[in-house]
Amino acid sequence: MPELSPNVRAMPPSGVFRIHHLMVQLGEPMIRLHVGEPGGRIAEHIAAAAKAAWDRDDTDYTTNAGIRPLREAFAARVSGYGRPIDPADVWVTNGATHAVYQAVGAVASAGGEVLIPDPGYPIFNLSTRYHGAEPVRYALRPEAGFQPEIAVLEALVTPRTRAIVVNSPSNPLGTVLTESLALELLAFARRHDLWVVSDEVYEALTWGVPHVSLTGLDTDGRVLGAFSLSKTYAMTGIRVGALVVPPAVSPAIAAEQDAVTACINTPAQYAGIAALTGPQDHVEEARAHYVANLAASRGLLEAKGLDFIPALGAFYLWIDLRHATDGDVATWAERFLRERRVAVSPGTSFGPAGEGWIRVCYAGETEELLAGLRALPSR
Repeated sequence: MPELSPNVRAMPPSGVFRIHHLMVQLGEPMIRLHVGEPGGRIAEHIAAAAKAAWDRDDTDYTTNAGIRPLREAFAARVSGYGRPIDPADVWVTNGATHAVYQAVGAVASAGGEVLIPDPGYPIFNLSTRYHGAEPVRYALRPEAGFQPEIAVLEALVTPRTRAIVVNSPSNPLGTVLTESLALELLAFARRHDLWVVSDEVYEALTWGVPHVSLTGLDTDGRVLGAFSLSKTYAMTGIRVGALVVPPAVSPAIAAEQDAVTACINTPAQYAGIAALTGPQDHVEEARAHYVANLAASRGLLEAKGLDFIPALGAFYLWIDLRHATDGDVATWAERFLRERRVAVSPGTSFGPAGEGWIRVCYAGETEELLAGLRALPSR
């Protein structure tokens, strides 16, 4: 039979979903700490907006870019982080995964290189490979606080480098960019004439520090920002995101949207408007729950003598288990799942630099979270 595309054949399997599939095979009871899923229910006014669209049969195509009120709502949200955003430069997407995919596709091509964080969310690697470009990982090192280092980036740039992907707040690390580092990263991109793909999915979930938006700081039209309602509003399965681009890039995104999707489903778009413009008390309640879970988790991990990143954003703990995983955290995570019935994400799912580390989501029920953490091997 004919060969599949080399782009598809180059895409690695997901370590997170390997754990998930094994968990499903093993069956309940199971403690689930491996997937980034908000624990609470969707707010009633958001669900009602989607239901109302179904009830009035508002189920036809919208424009590729999304309905105007939703684009305006996203533009207003992102404008709060710096420069004013024109709704014409907001493209509604099937979640931020779609936004990142289109952003990378707009700026990378076969033979080009894209700098991606290591550890970093797997879609950065997958999207780059799918578009035929080469992902070049830049290490986020413990000794540098798991933050991008300009000297490391400078050493990786070649004539083929086209873009850099930056993620803050970080999945899986929970780290958050400072404004000074954000400006340094933009200056680095300017020096080498690179595009910047900025994953800002967790922008509403920072703890004691502000979200610093590369999209909001962009002054020369080189940042493509990916945003999402999934984590902030417990809408992971509804798939509403946005790609915010410089004005000069919008025509290219219009062509991409034609090639990839006609539009996202219409009732979901009305749910998105309700999320962004309606009451936000449920968001604050969720934030308080995450902060309480984080505090409880930190106390337990410290008592066990385990090193971890003191997360400043998102809802993940990055935990050092190098003392127990024998150089193969993926195999250890599978054994831990079988023996202790606790699902965690092996760090290597997020890149080679994750060897010996695990990612734990602390967004769910407090007692389940603490029970899972108690099962971890003490140092």
